[in-house]
Amino acid sequence: MRFSRTSTALGVMAIAALALAGCGGGMDGGDPASSDPNKIIMAYSNEPQNPLLPANTNENFGARVVELLFEGLRAYDSSGKPVNVLAESIETPDAQNWTIKVRRGTKFTNGEEVTAKTFVDAWNFAALSTNLQKNASFFESIEGYDEVSAVQPSTDAAGKITSIPAPTAEKMSGLVLKDDSTISVKLAQPEADWSLRLGYSAFYPLPSGALKDPKAFGENPVGNGPYKMAKEGAWVHDESISLVKNDAYDGPRKAKNGGVTFKFYTDPRPAYTDLQSDNLDVSDVLPSNALKTYKSDFQGRNAAKPIALNAALVIPPYNPNFQGDAGVLRRQALSHAINREEICKVVFNDARTPATDFTAPVLDGFSDKIPGNEVLKFDPAKARDLWAQAEKIKPYDSSKPLLIASNTDGGNQEWVGAVVNGFKNNLGIPAEIQPFARFAEVLDLRASQSLPGLAHTAWQGDYPSLYNFLGPVWKTGASANFEKFSYPEFDQLLQEGLAARETSEANAKFNKAQEVLFKELPGLPLWYNSLPIVWSNNVTSAETGWNGAILYYNISAK
Repeated sequence: MRFSRTSTALGVMAIAALALAGCGGGMDGGDPASSDPNKIIMAYSNEPQNPLLPANTNENFGARVVELLFEGLRAYDSSGKPVNVLAESIETPDAQNWTIKVRRGTKFTNGEEVTAKTFVDAWNFAALSTNLQKNASFFESIEGYDEVSAVQPSTDAAGKITSIPAPTAEKMSGLVLKDDSTISVKLAQPEADWSLRLGYSAFYPLPSGALKDPKAFGENPVGNGPYKMAKEGAWVHDESISLVKNDAYDGPRKAKNGGVTFKFYTDPRPAYTDLQSDNLDVSDVLPSNALKTYKSDFQGRNAAKPIALNAALVIPPYNPNFQGDAGVLRRQALSHAINREEICKVVFNDARTPATDFTAPVLDGFSDKIPGNEVLKFDPAKARDLWAQAEKIKPYDSSKPLLIASNTDGGNQEWVGAVVNGFKNNLGIPAEIQPFARFAEVLDLRASQSLPGLAHTAWQGDYPSLYNFLGPVWKTGASANFEKFSYPEFDQLLQEGLAARETSEANAKFNKAQEVLFKELPGLPLWYNSLPIVWSNNVTSAETGWNGAILYYNISAK
């Protein structure tokens, strides 16, 4: 869904409450008469990487839990349309100075009231560098962010933090608590679409206990969303997380079931078997071979649609084989050696579409004609020629195979194997899969700057914007830029796009920034997803939102 930027020349821009909390039936659909509102849904998942703090959760398996435990100022309906929830209003006269009115009368599940202060305190906590929150950079637009995050922690060769320098301030100067229901936000520059981000989990409020003992809170989080932890210790590590319906919740995501238990799998194949025998209720991860059979295996119990989700291979800049001029040529060679179209057709049964950029086609401003994107075309002869050119500059160290780190819990082995074979056959280099049972293990390896080769990565939209697929992933110092890529020209173009007053102008800058990515190739875009999901006979139906996240609250049990 397109979110329009309004020129400040038109006067005050107010984002009205499109669907206030308390609308009963939720944002999508109604309850079947035969549904059981108290039945627990069993859902596929895997062990989250970190304790469940909203600002420290930026991977899929933790996010699906956090988003059910908390509610923010805004939410997104299934099409990506922003909906005001705890925000009565969000207004700005100039796209730089914002006034947020927080709806009163809602509470966290421990009885503490949700106020403007619970948002302000949570945002300052998230931004402060000494708190080491992975989503801190989402607050970079607010004036004073540089003072609370200017100094980065020191790390050793393995990526372990050795010291945390004190920042020059503990609170962002542009974030001001006016009263119990009013927040004033001043941005470092005008950003007309800033409010669109406020539905992302990094902007959720926190109760006071979270700030006193973040580590303990992350193990047993207390939120204000449609669900709550089933009990103290409901997160059984490497096994499951159990949530139950929050009966006090009165928002647009009111649960149609009694709760959700996320069961952790390290391989999607036994999960698929559990689904077929109705021992698991819903999954968004299928074994590769099931992509050819899931429609017949789950007749009337499957769904798929294009979503804001892409996949790529990241190439760490600290790998000597891919540095300098020779490294650029080798990265191009790797890209030309991947037959994306064949993999999408044969392995994914057309459930994927070959990538032509670094974002996703469902987003406003998407273009498949970014200069430089011809590097994504399968061309074995060109791949070999580029590799040979690189060899003349600096010989490739082939004493060890080129590894692709990938999690086995995500159904990735077949396609990674196809990419590996492409490297072997088209470039004549040794290559292998580096398998990990948990997605979190791959993220930890990337965060510690310890990848011996490449890594499979995917980005699921946090909010519907081209910038969200570029800034958090590739910008200098960004939250998901684990490999610490840094391209000043790219950063500058992103900044110019953020400051644009019109959507078309902003998207033009963002797409111009992609030209830098195609020149540098820090990663190799692979494909876009039309994410299939399947469900058991125990539920009536399931669906995904605009970014592919299952709308668990909207699942009715039989």
